[in-house]
Amino acid sequence: MRFATRILVIQVLTIALVVSVCAGITAALTMDQLKTEAEHTALAISRSIASNPEVRAEVAADTFTGADPSPAELAAGNLQEFAQATADSTGALFVVITDGNGIRLAHPDPSRLGEIVSTSFAAAMRGEETIAWETGTLGDSARAKVPVFAPGSTTPVGEVSVGFERESVYSRLPAILLSMLVISLLALLIGTIVAFMLRRHWERITLGLQPEELITLVQNHTAVLEGIDEGVLALNRDGSIGVHNQQAQDILGAGPMRGRTLKDLGLDDDTLDAIFKAQRPEAVVHNGRILYVASHPVIRGEQTLGHVITIRDRTDIIELSERLDSVRNMTHALRAQRHEFANRIHTATGLIDAGRFGEAADFLGEISKNGGQSHPLIGAAHLNEAFLSSFLNTASITASERGVSLKVSADTLVLGEVAAAEDVATILGNLIANAVTAAVAGEEPRWVEITLLDDRDTLAITIADSGPGIPAGVDVFRQGANADSATDNVEVHGHGIGLKLSRALARSHGGELWVIDHGSTAGAVFGVQLPGVMEEK
Repeated sequence: MRFATRILVIQVLTIALVVSVCAGITAALTMDQLKTEAEHTALAISRSIASNPEVRAEVAADTFTGADPSPAELAAGNLQEFAQATADSTGALFVVITDGNGIRLAHPDPSRLGEIVSTSFAAAMRGEETIAWETGTLGDSARAKVPVFAPGSTTPVGEVSVGFERESVYSRLPAILLSMLVISLLALLIGTIVAFMLRRHWERITLGLQPEELITLVQNHTAVLEGIDEGVLALNRDGSIGVHNQQAQDILGAGPMRGRTLKDLGLDDDTLDAIFKAQRPEAVVHNGRILYVASHPVIRGEQTLGHVITIRDRTDIIELSERLDSVRNMTHALRAQRHEFANRIHTATGLIDAGRFGEAADFLGEISKNGGQSHPLIGAAHLNEAFLSSFLNTASITASERGVSLKVSADTLVLGEVAAAEDVATILGNLIANAVTAAVAGEEPRWVEITLLDDRDTLAITIADSGPGIPAGVDVFRQGANADSATDNVEVHGHGIGLKLSRALARSHGGELWVIDHGSTAGAVFGVQLPGVMEEK
């Protein structure tokens, strides 16, 4: 039996038990009340008769004179007539009057007049009133016995006894019990309906899950949420966070998030729309971290309960990937450079062996001037910093392979040395790669110009290209940004997440990466400021 059904049965049985107990108690109290009413009615009637002057006088006369009237005389006497009239008017079973010796002076059965009463009259002769259920000659009844006092004194001279038969006392009981039964059944019906409604409400709010299933669900919920490295957020229908794990709190760098929304955590509307509409995880930059956020609707039956948001922190992996790409490009360029340089040295050696010393000298001078490359870095003489010179020389080879000339601006002036080589290589390599891609999409001549300046520990970089520029309305710092249809959908700066990562790295150093010019004269121009990445020589 399902838990909700068991609860329903228990509730109905409990209601039935409570109603039965209440009905039983009420019935007992009603019977006691009817009994008490009959006793008090009998007592009131007895007192009224016993206080009648004529009754007191005749009973006193009979007791004091010792008269012994016959049953016929008593039947025709005033006391018998008065007692019978009182019984008829009050509905009493009997009204009995006795003298001081217990002799019946009035009785419903005339044949018993003149006889001693069948129940004790000693209490009345002591001047006491009594109420009791007794069985006499007329059967079981609720009766009251009151002493009759002699006129003008407190001396008991007789007794008045009034009784009501049991059937008359409880004559209203069947109707009362029937009403109670109807009320009890109505209460039971209402309780059953309420219990059934509670059962339906229970199953609705628990989605039909039973307590055993809820226990298992909580265990699985805890194991899943706390047993993975990913951040998990459960959003309610209104977008507020209902449940989250510690990993999500750590990744987002937020305090307790329950009741807050993703917008409260710093995600803008455009990012939220992308997250909820995307078919795959969406990259988001948050607090200098690259996060992959995916949304999954939660549906049970036909009811939408909200969304589950999973968050993966991929900053370290992406940084490593970007740096590996830089190292791979540098390795490829160095290998090509070594091969080219070996070929040139072989040529120079051949000229010397042939005795063509003038030509050999000119050839070696050309190698010294151009760095031994087929496609030299233009303006390399403006840059004396070893790391940047080496990095840009290798980057120029990759650029030249794509038909793009890499230039170092005449305004370049670097007096210090690069201290944070990995971060500088990641940012600079990403910007150069994007600029080369943009230049390839432009017209001849294709070039990328770099200007580098340092001021103590700060490195400033400017990169311009000859490409088509950044189309209006395109945010290059959003994943998937590309040109509009007017430029034949050529992807430009920011088609991946490199710019997101580069900006995050720049901001982690207290710097910034921004677009200086979207392409008003030639191609786009980017600027970077990187504090703390240089050191003095």
